[in-house]
Amino acid sequence: RDFYHSILFHFPFVANTAFQPKKRSMPWRQSEAELAAWQFGQTGYPVVDACMRQLIATGWMHNRGRMIVASFLSKDLLIHWREGEHWFMRHLVDGDLASNLGGWQWTAGVGTDASPFFRIFNPVLQGKKFDPEGSFIRRWLPELGAVPSDFIHSPWLMPQHVQQKYGVQIGVNYPAPMVDHAQARERALRWFRSQAEE
Repeated sequence: RDFYHSILFHFPFVANTAFQPKKRSMPWRQSEAELAAWQFGQTGYPVVDACMRQLIATGWMHNRGRMIVASFLSKDLLIHWREGEHWFMRHLVDGDLASNLGGWQWTAGVGTDASPFFRIFNPVLQGKKFDPEGSFIRRWLPELGAVPSDFIHSPWLMPQHVQQKYGVQIGVNYPAPMVDHAQARERALRWFRSQAEE
């Protein structure tokens, strides 16, 4: 926290742009529909959606969740980190400008001590690691409440008869994944590498 406060004090431009000069004019994607799906927990990735719904309902999210959803927005969707930073400041009860800016820039790979661009959180693996039984997901995504633990992190893999058994219809009462994470990861890697070469 103190580190990011020091950065903001000594380099106040980070309130409006990336710390790293070469990353200030990156052509981030713009998609109001995708941004809204992320904001309101409708991405089709349960851990991302649960975190975003928790944020709206309580004004808080665990730091691990913040990293997961920030990575999803800035790397899976390639939407400008500022969109997420603004959304967090609008909803976080513990919102701190310096820490929020620093965290978003770190995750997006554009800050002072940035996470390398190739560090892209896999939302399924993150969910399995930090919410193995899916209790957090079930709390914030009641539509997935009856889904077995084997499918809670990737409900789109449930066969149709299993979806019917548990009252979930992917694409109807819970969205299909808005992106294929493996493909989105490869797209992000190509995009970030191309920006590094310019």
